[in-house]
Amino acid sequence: MKIHEYQGKEILRQYGVPTPRGVACFSADEAVAAAQSLGGVSWVVKAQIHAGGRGKGGGVKVARSLDEVRQFAGRMLGMRLVTHQTGPEGQVVRRLLVEEGISIDREFYLGMVVDRESQRVALLASSEGGMEIEEVARESPEKICTVRIDPETGLTGKDAEEAARSIGIEDAKGAAGLFQNLYRAFVEKDAMLAEINPLVLTSNGSLLALDAKFNFDSNALFRHPEIIAYRDLDEEDPAEIEASKFDLSYISLDGDIACLVNGAGLAMATMDIIKLYGGNPANFLDVGGGASREKVTEAFKLMLKNPRLKAILVNIFGGIMRCDVIAEGIVAAVREVHLEVPLVVRLEGTNVELGKKILADSGLPIIAGTDMADAAQKAVAAARGA
Repeated sequence: MKIHEYQGKEILRQYGVPTPRGVACFSADEAVAAAQSLGGVSWVVKAQIHAGGRGKGGGVKVARSLDEVRQFAGRMLGMRLVTHQTGPEGQVVRRLLVEEGISIDREFYLGMVVDRESQRVALLASSEGGMEIEEVARESPEKICTVRIDPETGLTGKDAEEAARSIGIEDAKGAAGLFQNLYRAFVEKDAMLAEINPLVLTSNGSLLALDAKFNFDSNALFRHPEIIAYRDLDEEDPAEIEASKFDLSYISLDGDIACLVNGAGLAMATMDIIKLYGGNPANFLDVGGGASREKVTEAFKLMLKNPRLKAILVNIFGGIMRCDVIAEGIVAAVREVHLEVPLVVRLEGTNVELGKKILADSGLPIIAGTDMADAAQKAVAAARGA
């Protein structure tokens, strides 16, 4: 789960990480009122979407008058902001953050991620703030300091100071406290990513989080109603929102062959084999191990909302989920949604023969796949109209 920058900064302030003063706004009038309440002679108007690279896309502007605040806010609200993270379709801007202007001396990068290789939280720090950390890693990896944090000790003051010193922060002891506070927020909020880019040193010697990005472990949200309250459904794929209501794992892709599979590993393998035979998967859809007839029907409805759809491949391994139950669900779903695209089904596992008989006796134009390779080839051929 992702949240907006201004929400991330609320979390940072709760953990003692200083940020510029700012106000979230939903209209140009609110933006002007926010600038007036903040005072000063300059303000930063920032589009709020769940994507990076907003500045390059025209989503961050420095205003030096209230008229400019109104002008920038009016221009950003409702615009479709395109960045390298949104894809060519972009995202509509519905919220803004208006912040006080800050005099900046230096910019740094500070982030924390789950490092699966070491099975620890990793702190990443760099002197190259304001840049994409992936670009820094590619072109100047020596400028990134990485600390893999022992979960028993947490981020120690010694390690934090060394990290701060390595990226050129003179007040390493003061910075260490900030680093430790970010680690505490990361762990206590069950984050998967926490990023401050840039972390700036102001002209008066203070460190401020000029930006904030948090991603959270969706499986831990039951512990964090305060994080759930930050959810912005306007930023999410409507199909994925609908899928979550029925406990379906769904991700939209850009292909034209829909996949319905039980199990994440099998779903990945199914998408791979579709690609192998020259096709493009339209989605990742895992119905899980306890799929009911109703759940399968909803899955079909989701897949059919894709206007690019040319074929559907159902690939089921019946372990906990019996093949006859899945077959009954498929038949009921096809009849309810009045399916008009080719459907290829491969079943294997518990009660597979009964499942195949149910499909064969249905009288529906279902294409049987004998194995994964056969089913994938038939789905690709069907999508091409062969």
